[in-house]
Amino acid sequence: MIRSLPVLVLMLLATFYASAQDLHFSQWFNSPLTTNPANTGFIPQSDYRLGANYRNQWSTIMSVPYKTMSVWGDAQFLRDRIETGWLGIGGVVLRDVAGSGSLTSTKIYGSIAYHQMVGQAHLLSAGFNAGWVNKRVNATDLKFPDQFDGRFFSKDIPTSVVLDNPNINYFDVQVGLNYAFFPNENLYVNGGFSAHHLNRARESFFSPGNGEDNRIPVRYIGFANASYKLNNDVIINPMAYYTRQANTSEIVAGGNVQYNLSGDGEMELIGGLYMRLNDAIIPTVGFQWKNIRLMFSYDQTTSTLKQYNNGRGAYEFALIHNGFYNEYNGDRRQSFCPTF
Repeated sequence: MIRSLPVLVLMLLATFYASAQDLHFSQWFNSPLTTNPANTGFIPQSDYRLGANYRNQWSTIMSVPYKTMSVWGDAQFLRDRIETGWLGIGGVVLRDVAGSGSLTSTKIYGSIAYHQMVGQAHLLSAGFNAGWVNKRVNATDLKFPDQFDGRFFSKDIPTSVVLDNPNINYFDVQVGLNYAFFPNENLYVNGGFSAHHLNRARESFFSPGNGEDNRIPVRYIGFANASYKLNNDVIINPMAYYTRQANTSEIVAGGNVQYNLSGDGEMELIGGLYMRLNDAIIPTVGFQWKNIRLMFSYDQTTSTLKQYNNGRGAYEFALIHNGFYNEYNGDRRQSFCPTF
């Protein structure tokens, strides 16, 4: 029972304080709209895309593991009306269920961005998204410190903790900027910066006036990636990601390698390795068939938490479909990224 105390404390902090870390995916590059709203409609190889993500975390130490799911989509508009730019419109739905109290987050965002070519090899993008957030918790399934009898937590012991409102809603706002450089058909470089929760909404299951700052801290995200075509069979994709919210930060760096299985680029094998600094090693593997890509990653814990989860942190899936508005567009459309 004592081994579960650090987990309980961690769960309570995540439940009741707004300084807790945001939802996130290890495959941040496969969740573009939650990484940066300026990614909306920035689709180097197609006209629109649809995606889904799933993450299961801490299943070895939690009776109810953390599960994060999302579905999203975005598309390009006005490419035939704006000579050197276009508009991106999209949306994302996020859902997260955490712990025995079923702390549930539901987020629905609409997103818009504008993309402007500068010369022949540069692209600047600015994006904005806003949406509705709901958080709720089932307090009857939670156990609090004053219910510990020295050996076990017991529901027969009354608790002094009272949640004033176990179901809350608020409005949320994000903005972002992107830059892309593609000097030739074999090289592509991209970087961006975004700020999340700009309106700093209040998030608490307790009534205002309890002395706590329940406003959500602004979260900052910066990323950089590149794509280089080594030859007709291999493309390498180095990437790095940094995020900070309140006193919590995360750095992820690594990359993927795409291997051309079919000669014409319709079938690709994808493999990669990432490291989250002071936390985990993240191997990835994936497969692409025509315009559909499926990727799997696994977080192998390297921090001190591994003594509780035996190194087994999280597994994650991402599914993305890229499409064109008509069957001929794929032959005519310029691709900013190296392709087979």
